[in-house]
Amino acid sequence: MPPTPDGGTGVDTSTTPTVRQVWTRTRGIALALVLLLIAGIAIAAVRSGERHGTLDPRSADRYGSRALAELLADRGVDTRVVTTTAEARAAAGPDTTLLVAVPDLLTAHQQRRLAATTQSTGATGRTVLVAPGTSAVERLAPGVTADPDPVPDTTLEPECTLPEAHRAGPADTGGLRYDTTLPDADTCYPSNGSPTLLRLPTPPSDTRTTDVTGDTVILGAPDILLNDTLDEQGNASLALQLLGTRPHLVWYLPSLSDTSAATDAQNQRGFFDLIPKGWLWGTLQLFIAAALAALWRARRLGPLVPERLPVTIRASETTEGRARLYRKANARDRAATALRLSTRTRLAPLIGVPPSQAHTPETFLPALARQLPTPAQDLHTLLFGPPPATDAALIALADHLDALEREVRHS
Repeated sequence: MPPTPDGGTGVDTSTTPTVRQVWTRTRGIALALVLLLIAGIAIAAVRSGERHGTLDPRSADRYGSRALAELLADRGVDTRVVTTTAEARAAAGPDTTLLVAVPDLLTAHQQRRLAATTQSTGATGRTVLVAPGTSAVERLAPGVTADPDPVPDTTLEPECTLPEAHRAGPADTGGLRYDTTLPDADTCYPSNGSPTLLRLPTPPSDTRTTDVTGDTVILGAPDILLNDTLDEQGNASLALQLLGTRPHLVWYLPSLSDTSAATDAQNQRGFFDLIPKGWLWGTLQLFIAAALAALWRARRLGPLVPERLPVTIRASETTEGRARLYRKANARDRAATALRLSTRTRLAPLIGVPPSQAHTPETFLPALARQLPTPAQDLHTLLFGPPPATDAALIALADHLDALEREVRHS
């Protein structure tokens, strides 16, 4: 193969992959990621449309509660939707029913603040908790515990003396079951001996006399509030009686934008404080595993192995290239050391000094002085002196070394 103008053979020895090679290697992974992204978007779109406005009295979806809000409005009960704990606490009052749609979405801090408000205004007000879990019911309704096992049947009989439940009859309250130690509690719609609806009366106040007593109602399931199941069994009757005893209904839908979800100390925490400890330990383990894998697969560095170059490079080109590198790095000291070392190595056999002693001034300089009839310069400074301070001094040093070598060869 004929050489190219730059001295090569015309063969491309580059190891950098081309764009086509990179695409060929990664197109399978890219296609899988695209399909995964499309599937995720499709699933999210389907589910978001199905569950939009859950337990929202403004939503006409199957899981919304707009139908119940319209029926309550026909009976003179106005419904107000709030999304923060502060709004719910401010709206709670003796002539108000406070419905907490999803108590489990509230943090412990929010649950304690809401419980304090309902207990202070609960002498004549009503609080309705929709399917609270174990931790939520313990904070919002002390003395009540939740059974984690779900109820197999959704439609249950009242089996209690509570007037609202007796008039409504069978209803879809099957969900969570509860137990209580409070003696005056009304336990309705039992399943396997545990009720799915509780009414906890507020102890009467000594300083207030009223015909309406406050209470807390716990529902084991939200089915009686939903548009899709409101017209089944006695759901509508039970929901209207539970939520229509006061002229005002405050419908609390917990929101992620509620700033009261955390305490003041929690709001001041940084990003790393919010990461669970398990993730930190997992990241540390992954880092250790990656380090071990790198040690296992890393290239083992051994002695240098000579390798034939793909093209022949002239010695002058190598010298010029190395000189440019020295100049770019401003390494006059290394360049001067290399020049003096090479000169002493070439002069050693000419003056009868072993190569092993060519770099010892006590042996090399006397032998060199005997070879020269009249040394015209300081040989020690020339061959073993300090590095030059400027580029001009380095060039002068190279000229003096060449002149010394020629003089020894011709002597």
